[in-house]
Amino acid sequence: MKEKLIVIGNGMSGLRTIEDLFDITTDKYDITIFGDEPHFNYNRIMLSYLLSGEKTFEDTIINHQTWYEQHNITLHKGDKVIAINKNKKTVKSQSGLELNYDKLLIATGSNSFVPKTKGSDLENVIGFRTKLDSDTILELISKDKTAVVVGGGLLGLEAAYGIAMHGIKTILVHRSASIMSQQLDSTAGKLLQKNLESYGIEFKLNTTIEEIHGSQKVEQVSFTDGEKVISNIVVFATGIIPNTILANEAGLEIKKGIVVNDHLQTSDEDIFAIGECAEHKGNTYGLVAPLYEQAKFCAKKLANKDSEGYKGSTLSTRLKISGIDLFSAGDYLGDETTEELILLDEKVGVYKKLVIYDNKIIGIVLYGDTADASWYLKLLKEHTDISDLRTKILFGKAALLGDSGHGGDDVNSMSDDEEVCGCNGVCKGDVVNAIKENDLKTLTEVKSCTKAGASCGSCLGLVEQILVNTLGDEYQDTVEGICDCCDVGHKEIKKHINEYEFNNVYEVFKKLDWKTKDGCAKCRPAVNYYLLVKYNDNKYKNDKRSALVNDRLSANIQKDGTYSVVPRIWGGLTSPKELKDIANIAVKYDVPTVKFTGGQRLDLLGVKKEQLGPMWQDLNDCGFVSGQAYAKGLRTVKTCVGNQWCRFGTQDSMQMGVDLERLTWGSWTPHKFKLAVSGCPRNCAEATIKDIGVIGVDSGWEIHIAGNGGIKVRVTDFFTKVQTDEELFEYVKALTQFYREDAYYLERTAHWVERVGLDYVKDAILNDEKNREACALRFEESQKYAQVDPWQEANESGFTKEFNPIVIDTKNLTNFEAKEI
Repeated sequence: MKEKLIVIGNGMSGLRTIEDLFDITTDKYDITIFGDEPHFNYNRIMLSYLLSGEKTFEDTIINHQTWYEQHNITLHKGDKVIAINKNKKTVKSQSGLELNYDKLLIATGSNSFVPKTKGSDLENVIGFRTKLDSDTILELISKDKTAVVVGGGLLGLEAAYGIAMHGIKTILVHRSASIMSQQLDSTAGKLLQKNLESYGIEFKLNTTIEEIHGSQKVEQVSFTDGEKVISNIVVFATGIIPNTILANEAGLEIKKGIVVNDHLQTSDEDIFAIGECAEHKGNTYGLVAPLYEQAKFCAKKLANKDSEGYKGSTLSTRLKISGIDLFSAGDYLGDETTEELILLDEKVGVYKKLVIYDNKIIGIVLYGDTADASWYLKLLKEHTDISDLRTKILFGKAALLGDSGHGGDDVNSMSDDEEVCGCNGVCKGDVVNAIKENDLKTLTEVKSCTKAGASCGSCLGLVEQILVNTLGDEYQDTVEGICDCCDVGHKEIKKHINEYEFNNVYEVFKKLDWKTKDGCAKCRPAVNYYLLVKYNDNKYKNDKRSALVNDRLSANIQKDGTYSVVPRIWGGLTSPKELKDIANIAVKYDVPTVKFTGGQRLDLLGVKKEQLGPMWQDLNDCGFVSGQAYAKGLRTVKTCVGNQWCRFGTQDSMQMGVDLERLTWGSWTPHKFKLAVSGCPRNCAEATIKDIGVIGVDSGWEIHIAGNGGIKVRVTDFFTKVQTDEELFEYVKALTQFYREDAYYLERTAHWVERVGLDYVKDAILNDEKNREACALRFEESQKYAQVDPWQEANESGFTKEFNPIVIDTKNLTNFEAKEI
């Protein structure tokens, strides 16, 4: 008979303990979990991205309903435990449930510390710890008023950044002279502050709040330096208090937190405590890495497995703000007995400091260049003598390896025991072994299997490098499945959409027994796309709630929150007037960077959100439409100069490129779609790595398909040769439409052809004339509805420069929220 394990707290540390327990045994316990919040287990360290709009709540969920069901876990969401009786071994919940336990795990976390300040009891004075806090902040912030954030630590900076990303004037107040004073020295703090000021955050250092004014709600804030601001919200991020109320009332030993031993047992051996509520050897922890480290040992004890026990953690810190590279670990300040090795280049924003004691690294501060963070941390943890490395160590592993090695963040330079994911304690060797032993092919599979990249996400680039380096050509960067909302795959979803009539995505969800009412970031855009392709947008209107922010704004969001605007330049062919128009607009809006793209266009980088509306109006007035440099659709048609100018050219590639782009632009496709036209077999337009490549020969045109120039380069397959332009147009239309209808959402042409086979595509288009003509006609029909400039469409719908679209990450399609716009 199974023992009964009750977990109080549905958060990250408690659920990680259960996951680690399941890695050891799945048969020992019947598990019941109580959670205060009405949600499944979600990733709190992603709250800053949720607040900034770079992620949605769906992206933060770690364990969905299916996970609880698969493991036969009883979950009581939104039902707070109000009492523990350790003598009777029972817990009682707010709803009146009273349950027995054999083992009890307390994972109640912490509460925000709000210092006693005049007016701190007013409405709209809040902390920043939960989804509710994030939702409240988003409801309250207003462009007419200043938001005040108190606390210059990790959480305060992330809260201020998240608010400022919405164009809100934000003041961050910090009583010390330097921000992140618990993680950084003053030099790194100043570099970070300068960077954050570029986001519109104003800093008031050596200052705190004098009084918060208002009758019931926040109306004004006065500071100790005498300044006052009109405000309607004050966010305190001034620390946390372990949530020990239940444990204290139950008679467990309490100091700062719930006192635990090396096995995370409290003063009652059948009651365990973990996470921010627990105190181990005088220390409490608020970062995820030590909490996950505790979980491993707690799980072993619950499973009756011998272990050496938890010995404490070496803390390291990364800031969850897009575009900022920062890392610190250990004793970063040192004292009179230590020495420092420092590299500082303020112009490029790079600062490295190693604190040394007895020729060993005891502290690390990295800003602007964190590529060697895992290597430095390994040297610190292993107490490596660096006597022979001192002259080059600040220049990273590359300098020490010399010309014969790989340097910096190249995974080849990493040893197997170097840490890749600090949050989850995963080393390079763990990832490589998991890939080989479990036949992992995608980043999603690696995250699921190893947990690397599954927490703050800052190591995902490195994890992907390891995946590519390990698998080579077998690496898959496509999404194979659909999601946890349903039990069907792309093939079955497409089959049902083709067989039945649907008016919206909800009807598809209902027909196929979706587990979630509104779908999620993976399934909803996919279903929306399949409906669009079926109905050609004349019977089914594109679901704007599934739109990417980039599609809605005709601009590509960048890592600093600004946007990239790319006007369409047909076939890469332009004129002095067009160049002058673009230049004038770039000057008018003070565009900081103008760059030629690989697709022969001009990219205007660093455009602010509020500038997009008027900028696109000016571009439209000059005859420009969106280049859709972000779309799941036609991106570019690249050309060489062809026989108009080149002595080797055999065909007019420039005009053909213009014609093909005007023919195909604006069409929705499963993934990004690129064409190229070379005027001769010398292939200067790189047509053999495009989705459709066209090469001019003496007798006409060669057509190539399914190329890819990304992480995994794939050379095109030769498809056929045609003699006339008209034949070429028909084949391009037919091939594009067949790909639109047959491929899965987020499947590039390269992966599609590899999956179905080249002969399959040839049979459908090359060898079946009637089907080819039908596909071409369907494409023509779809283009009647597709070739509308998205910005004009948005404006016609009433979405001007003031509208706020849903934010969705365009690489992984993980940022999504189903709500009315």
